[in-house]
Amino acid sequence: MDGNTVRKFARIVLGGTLIFAGVSHLTIARKEFQAQVPDWVPLDKDDTMVYSGIGEITLGSSLIFAEESHQETVGRIAAAFFTAVFPGNYSQYIHHRDAFGLDTDTKRLVRLFFQPALVYWALKSTKTV
Repeated sequence: MDGNTVRKFARIVLGGTLIFAGVSHLTIARKEFQAQVPDWVPLDKDDTMVYSGIGEITLGSSLIFAEESHQETVGRIAAAFFTAVFPGNYSQYIHHRDAFGLDTDTKRLVRLFFQPALVYWALKSTKTV
């Protein structure tokens, strides 16, 4: 496989993952995702799930279907999104909230280190870096 094929595959996998997560926000994992909403967010936790779920579905679809001329922009938006949700992951860690099998502080802490990888994945798979 050449570099472009690998990049396209990575972009589609990331997009599909975001779509799945977005649908999960709205359905099967709604309560689990609410554990990540920091208390300082000025919206109801369930409303936050609905809005973020719609955002993830839209972003994932954009990663998959955006024309090549728009992929870098979508990659930057995805990277910004992953950066913006980091406080939720941190909040889950510092408030000791269990969700998604993250039932220890060690597991929640390790998860924090995956967020930069998602930022890089979004940028690399869209030729931004």
